[in-house]
Amino acid sequence: MIRTKTTLIVGAGASQEIHLPSSLEVLDRTAAAYDFYRFGGEQMTKDSSVLLRHLNKLAERPGNSLEKLYEATERLRISARMSKMIDSVIEQNDDNPLVTLTGKLALAHFICQGEARSNLRPAPKNPGELPLQAGDFWLLELGKLMTTGVPRSKVHQCFENLSIISFNYDRSIEHFLPYVLITAYGMTLPEAQRTVSEHLKIVHPYGTIGRLPWQKGEGADVEWGNENPWNMINLVHNIRTPGELARDNRATMEVRNAMLKSQRLVFTGFGYHPQNIDLLVDSTFSHNPEVLCGIHGLTGPAQTTVVRMMRRKLNLDKDDRLMVINAKCFDLFRDYGMMLES
Repeated sequence: MIRTKTTLIVGAGASQEIHLPSSLEVLDRTAAAYDFYRFGGEQMTKDSSVLLRHLNKLAERPGNSLEKLYEATERLRISARMSKMIDSVIEQNDDNPLVTLTGKLALAHFICQGEARSNLRPAPKNPGELPLQAGDFWLLELGKLMTTGVPRSKVHQCFENLSIISFNYDRSIEHFLPYVLITAYGMTLPEAQRTVSEHLKIVHPYGTIGRLPWQKGEGADVEWGNENPWNMINLVHNIRTPGELARDNRATMEVRNAMLKSQRLVFTGFGYHPQNIDLLVDSTFSHNPEVLCGIHGLTGPAQTTVVRMMRRKLNLDKDDRLMVINAKCFDLFRDYGMMLES
């Protein structure tokens, strides 16, 4: 079990470990799918056909002519040449709400598709198993960390000292954790989902593609693994741009409160983009937490930059408060499990 107040900050690398697409991959596939002018009617890719069908539905709504939507997708496609992230392309064209709309539509489509094709399945093949395909996955290590030493009668303690800030649009953590409780404690699926819904403290600053059907809330929902949901147009509204987040004081404070209440911060699969660091930490941050930074995939200069940036932004006054680990998410949780439990 986790004995220290801990906030887990999860980035795209964590989702990539279960074979969900990276932001760059989503950007490239969006640009390719929206290249309508290159395709003849019978040469269109499957992604282009699906997105075109959704665009036709959007065009039925007041103010959304198909011509204007096409112009928006072309603006998005051209802008993609100057970025590595779909989020950045959407944000830099915030003067055109249809670019935002079509960008979110592509995001929702490719994340739904990614969930359906990932290593995390909708349900286990056999009772008593986990819905993970064979392999080494950080989610499994997180589940072990949360449940070890916690009796069934006090299952709420699995979540008591843990908060999660996920910068990903997928719902892999929420989908997986009920199966952890089923495996560890013999719960039924509805009981496990209810426990996770009531006790898991998780924030998605930029939203998700939607609630899982068993989660509380009012936004549109979609099952895990549904590649072509019927309500795709409504799912788009669950996604937030950085600009929209900046105008949502409640969401911003929810993120920063999770940081301020923690004695230990764990960054895993995180890209350390300055705008996300600024979101996580403001000028009031001064309580000197213990920080564990996973930096796998970053170049040498980028790793040096992360160390300097984290020391400065987090006001760390002692060298032993910052640990920088060049390890994948799975390796970080496996190798530092004893520390994370302490």
